[in-house]
Amino acid sequence: MSLAVRFPLLRTPGLNRCAYFGWAHATPRRDSDTNGVMEANKEKSLTENIKCGHCQNTAPMTLETKYCENLEQDHDSGIDAHTGYEICTCPVCKGVTLRSYFWHDAMDPEDVSYKTLYPAAEKTQKGLPRSVREAYEGAQNVKHISVNAYGVLLGRVLEIVCEDRGATGDTLDKKLKNLAERKEIPEKLVDIATGIRQLRNIGAHASLGELTEQEIPILNDLTRAILDYVYSAPHLASIAASSLLALKAKKTT
Repeated sequence: MSLAVRFPLLRTPGLNRCAYFGWAHATPRRDSDTNGVMEANKEKSLTENIKCGHCQNTAPMTLETKYCENLEQDHDSGIDAHTGYEICTCPVCKGVTLRSYFWHDAMDPEDVSYKTLYPAAEKTQKGLPRSVREAYEGAQNVKHISVNAYGVLLGRVLEIVCEDRGATGDTLDKKLKNLAERKEIPEKLVDIATGIRQLRNIGAHASLGELTEQEIPILNDLTRAILDYVYSAPHLASIAASSLLALKAKKTT
């Protein structure tokens, strides 16, 4: 739903947008260093659909508070302009999102665009086959919903990597060792993959215990290390080699 539909009064000339979003009952706090205004959202309102950078869920978030800085106003026209910041919370994982936007009264509300400042978007890995990328992204969607399921799905990512690279063996462990023997991955990465496999087994079998939120970054970093080595590094090396050949070709013409 557009801002214009949700907040029709935003089309009113001269309206201070920072004061409109449900903070009319709040007492602004001015910061003398930044000349800003922070307003607490006492009557909680909802944003448009936002994809949570923590759990990947897409839904309206609760707008907790707002901060406006660099307030400028043309006293003749009554038009103001400011940079705004909003703190929102996800309804699923309760993770916090900080985003910014720029506004001036001459803008159409539908033209307002937001930039997510936190959490920082995870760097996209280059060169991943579609099947590997979709499996990895699918795992990310559940990491803050079920850590055990996250571990199991990352184990599946490894299985898809082995299948994509034509590894042989009747178990994941044997397939990984086969990749090492063929120099597809170094021996050290086999140890890393073994760690993921062991954590996956804990997630898959209740008798072995439970994974916790503390294991999420470990699982993610280990998996990304393997994907970087198998796919991203060769992909970037290929691009660099092509660029070098193109430069040499230009010099000879």
